[in-house]
Amino acid sequence: MTAIDSLLTIAIAAAPVFELRGAIPFALARGASPALALCFSLLGNLLVVPLLLWGLASIECLLMRWPFAERLMTQVFARSRRKGRWIERWGMVGLLLLVAIPLPGTGAWTGSIAAFLLGIPSRRALPWIALGVLVAGVVVTLASLGVIAAFGH
Repeated sequence: MTAIDSLLTIAIAAAPVFELRGAIPFALARGASPALALCFSLLGNLLVVPLLLWGLASIECLLMRWPFAERLMTQVFARSRRKGRWIERWGMVGLLLLVAIPLPGTGAWTGSIAAFLLGIPSRRALPWIALGVLVAGVVVTLASLGVIAAFGH
């Protein structure tokens, strides 16, 4: 795996929607070892969490100035509020599950936005989101390697 591939893995993991689900298979396809694919993907996905937790209020104010961005933010926030029901029911374990389950519409971005919208203090949310990212990374790595599929048959 080249340095460019490493940077692309980090960038894919940091991007909303793709996150670990896109970064780990990409890194593995580019020749990274499973451990290296997981490490670079975790790095990229975890880089955005503090930025989101501590910067969402400023980002929201900035983006709400433009009609297109306001509509987009309204949709993203509505989706995160729906997903936030897990957190309201299960507390911090719900936040961990929201981030840890590697399905579309879950992950570090959704968990960070949900924590922001539900008023969870950043210092309290950060470790739970980070643990969820770690769990999701292990699950995606195992699934990408076919380990989960092997046990399923």
